Amino acid sequence: MPSRKFAGLWKWVALTAVYAVLMAVYVWFTSPNNVPAAYVGTAADPATFFSAEQLKDSAVLNALRNWIFFISGPWEWLIYLFLLFGGLARYWRDALERRGLPLVVRFPIFVLLVDAASFLLYLPLRVFGYSLSKSYGITTQPVPGWIRDKLVAFGVGYVTLLAVSAVAFWILSRKGRWWLKLWLISVPFTVFMMYVQPVVIDPLYNHFTELSNPQLEQRILELAAKADIPADRVYEADMSTKTNAINAYVTGIGSSLRIVLWDTTLKQLTEQEILLIMAHEMGHYVMHHLEWSALGAVGSSLVVIVVGGWIYTWSIRRYGDRFGIRSRSDITALPLLLLIIAVLSFASLPVSNLVSRGAESAADAYAMDLLGSADGSISMQQKTAVITLSDINPPLLVRWFRDTHPSDLERIAAAMKFEREHKGEGTHE
Repeated sequence: MPSRKFAGLWKWVALTAVYAVLMAVYVWFTSPNNVPAAYVGTAADPATFFSAEQLKDSAVLNALRNWIFFISGPWEWLIYLFLLFGGLARYWRDALERRGLPLVVRFPIFVLLVDAASFLLYLPLRVFGYSLSKSYGITTQPVPGWIRDKLVAFGVGYVTLLAVSAVAFWILSRKGRWWLKLWLISVPFTVFMMYVQPVVIDPLYNHFTELSNPQLEQRILELAAKADIPADRVYEADMSTKTNAINAYVTGIGSSLRIVLWDTTLKQLTEQEILLIMAHEMGHYVMHHLEWSALGAVGSSLVVIVVGGWIYTWSIRRYGDRFGIRSRSDITALPLLLLIIAVLSFASLPVSNLVSRGAESAADAYAMDLLGSADGSISMQQKTAVITLSDINPPLLVRWFRDTHPSDLERIAAAMKFEREHKGEGTHE
C-alpha cells in the first residue's frame, strides 16, 4: 500500500511514543511502597513484612506493569487507526465484495479479519506481561496453557463481537432513533452475559469442583445463611496450575449464583483469613453490588452510545471518504466503532474505578461486621501483597485509572481502625 495512506497515522504514532516515554518516567519515579509517616513501622508499612529483596522486586515489577497498563490503551487505539488509515478495512470489504459473496457470509469474515488483526497486533504486549509475571513467580502457567487460554478468549471475543456488531450495524442501517434502539437491546444482553458468565464462559478457562475441604465449606455456608444468601455449595477453582495469586468471588444472578474459592487461597491462607474473604464477597451480594453493577453497565452503555454515536457520526462526515466508509452502516466502519468505544472506556476508568473502590471498601466493612472481628484481615492483606509483590500505596494516576480496589495500605488501616474501635486494643501487627 502506498506510504501516503499512512500519512495521517504517523502523527498518532509519534504522540503515542511521546506518551509512552512520559508514562515510563512517571511510573519509574513515583516511588512504590511509600507510606505516610503515621504508618511507618506499623502493620501497614511494607518494610515490616516485605524482605529487602521483595521491596526491590516490587519497585521494578510495579513500574513495568503500570507502564504496560498505561500503554495498552493507546496501543489498542493505534491498531484500529492502522486498519483505517492503512486502508486494510476498506481493502478487505472490497475484496469480499469482488468475490460476490452474500452479506451473510461477508460480514462474519470481515469481523474475523478485524478481530484477528487486532488480536495479533496486540499480542506482543500480552506476551510481555505474561513473561514479566512469570519471571517474578506470580504466573505459574506453562506457555501451552497460556496460549490455549488466549485462543479461548479470542474465540469467545469473536463470537461476542460478531453478535453485537451484527445487531449494531443492522440498527445503524435503519431510520429513526438508532441510538435508543441500540441501547434498549443492550439491556437484556448485559443481563444475559451476567447470567451465563459463571455457568458457560468461566468453565471454558478453569476447572470447578466441590470444595475439597467439607468442614470449611460448611462454615462458609453457615456464614452465607447468616447473610441470607441462598447457596447450597461452594465451588473450588483449580488455579494453582496458572498462578500463585489468591482470590475468591461471588458471581452470577438468580440460579447462576456461584460462590467460588481459588485452590491457591485454600493452600496459602488460614481458615479465619478465608472466612474474611468469603464474608467480603458475601457483602457484595447482600448490598446488591451485582445488581448495581448491572444497572451501572446499562447506564454507562447509554452514555457511551449517545456520546460515541455523536463522535461516530461526526467522524464519518469528517473522515469517511478517506477511510472508504460509505455510510454509517458500512462494515468498513467497524474499526472506527471499536476505536471510539475503547477511547471512551479508557476515559471513564477514573469514575468506574472510584465506584468500584467504594463498593470494595463497603464489602470489607461488612465482612468485619459479619464476623464481629478483623482477626486475620491484616495478615491476609499482607500475604496477598507479598504473593503479588503489589505496591502498598500506588501513585495517584495508578489509583485513578487502574485500581478497582482500595490500596493494601487503606485496607490494612481500615482493619487496624476496626480493631481499635471494637476491641480497645492497639495496633495488631
